[in-house]
Amino acid sequence: MNGDRHRHALVLTGLAPLIPQILGSAFNIWYNAVIISPLLSTPALQHRFTQTVIIYNVIVFPLGIWLWLRHVHSFSNAFHQLRRGGEIDSARLTQLRRRLIHLPWFAAAISGAAWFLCIPVFIGALWQADPNLQPQLLWHLPISFCISGFISVTHTIFLVELASHWGLFPVFFSGVRADLIPDVITLSLRGRGVLWAVSASLCPIGSLLLLAFAPRTSGMSSAWFAVFVGTVGIAFGLCTAVMISGLVARPIDQLRTAAESVSQGKLDVSVPVARADEFGLLLGEFNNMIRGLKEKEKLRQTFGLHVGERAAEQILKRDPGLSGVEEQITVMFVDIRSSTAQAAAMKPAQVVEMLNDFFRVTVRVVEEHGGMVNKYLGDGFMALFGAGDSNSKHADAGVTAGREILVALEELNRELAAVGREPIRIGVGLHTGPAIVGSIGSPERLEFTAIGDTVNVASRIESLTKTVGRPLLITAKVRESLTIDFPLEALSPQHVRGVAEPVEVFAWRDAT
Repeated sequence: MNGDRHRHALVLTGLAPLIPQILGSAFNIWYNAVIISPLLSTPALQHRFTQTVIIYNVIVFPLGIWLWLRHVHSFSNAFHQLRRGGEIDSARLTQLRRRLIHLPWFAAAISGAAWFLCIPVFIGALWQADPNLQPQLLWHLPISFCISGFISVTHTIFLVELASHWGLFPVFFSGVRADLIPDVITLSLRGRGVLWAVSASLCPIGSLLLLAFAPRTSGMSSAWFAVFVGTVGIAFGLCTAVMISGLVARPIDQLRTAAESVSQGKLDVSVPVARADEFGLLLGEFNNMIRGLKEKEKLRQTFGLHVGERAAEQILKRDPGLSGVEEQITVMFVDIRSSTAQAAAMKPAQVVEMLNDFFRVTVRVVEEHGGMVNKYLGDGFMALFGAGDSNSKHADAGVTAGREILVALEELNRELAAVGREPIRIGVGLHTGPAIVGSIGSPERLEFTAIGDTVNVASRIESLTKTVGRPLLITAKVRESLTIDFPLEALSPQHVRGVAEPVEVFAWRDAT
């Protein structure tokens, strides 16, 4: 909150009803001069009317001003204390917040009482002066006060609400939703529409209709008075539109801007919720939605770190229950050779450091080519290509990723040699075929993975890299699925455990 609000919040709220009262009084004076005055047929009535105006304004309106300013001043100590960061008893603070929400109603009650009390007071005073009042006076006079009162009361509500929302609500409802304060009555959007209709339409139109019954002895012609009333109605309508724009259009604009940011994936947005009406509820729940989205996004990111981003996306797309779908995929197994012997000669922290370096460079390559690192297997991992998109060129992606893993590992080994550490040797095996991909396990503990003969064969092919002495091997099924002419070398068919017939395998020709 800026310094202007600090200095002028209470003053502006206290002065808010002033303009509506001036507008209502100006309309009433003009109405009385044009229509009411000719109906005061005797000097005694005219004298009593003038006398009543003076006495009433001297007594009633100062009393109303005193009640209003006293009520606004009752917020002063708490307002300044909250500004300084002080603490207030929760029960008292809740009571002050409730009174602040009801502040427009309090102002409307004082204004309405001051205006509508004029009807019995003035009629009674005139009746006392001359019991033979004209019938036109008996209904023109109340209507003049009613129209002026409606103009003053409606605009008072809007201005007090604007002033309090601008200066007081941000202090009293800092970090608190005003719409959650119990036992309050707020002005709804429909209520604002009704007040607008009363002040900007019903009052001026009603005044124009009354011209048909106005006395012809008036000093101003009905045509000019109609022009005046119409002009006043237009002015009131524009003023009310501006005030409603501040009370209604502004939160809608804030909500629209925030929604556009969220639609673009920007979740670091928040809208002010210092409103006690339905807009406060709407904006507050919108902020709750954003917080929920942030928590889900954080959960999704954390989830992705544990199972892999692609695996997380697939899990979130699918039925979270026990299920699986047969898909045509390419499976890759990667394993560090002689890792057991290396680990025996290293400290546990050094083993972890080696594995982290290995996974850092290899997993990045897999994901760059659309692969999904499905699970870590101690000193290796299994990756899936084409899961969730069997129409993709998963064989091309798998072979390309396998070759780039070897290149990345050569660069890593140069870095390790520079600090005196042992190089890492690996084997990569790929196989293409059908597999069941989905959530597998028990209802209490699920794992997103792939199972089937394709997975088993890919694991066996990786083991063959030790036998044939080539770091990257693929099966004939993979080669048949390729759309890119890779430099491959056919090896003699190999016996694979669990497979009846020898399996055709191919090695990367320039792999070392």
